[in-house]
Amino acid sequence: MQKRPFDYWQHISRDPQVMGGEAVMTGTRVPLRTVLASLADGMQPAEVIREFPVLTPAHIHAAIAYAADSAREDLPSAPLPKVA
Repeated sequence: MQKRPFDYWQHISRDPQVMGGEAVMTGTRVPLRTVLASLADGMQPAEVIREFPVLTPAHIHAAIAYAADSAREDLPSAPLPKVA
């Protein structure tokens, strides 16, 4: 059975009336970049949720999925090793 891709846009939104249109976790004023920076700085998902109690595990999953999708688009593929 093939797994359906996670729709992170259900948990990330932009609205000019919220945080000046910056991407935030839906239903909150917590910027996506803050969640990603917290994770990149070594915080565990549960710690991020404790720091920002309005967040859910789905918000954290969405932030990670967004970052992974962005990396796939932005980062070049690694070159294949040469075979002699």
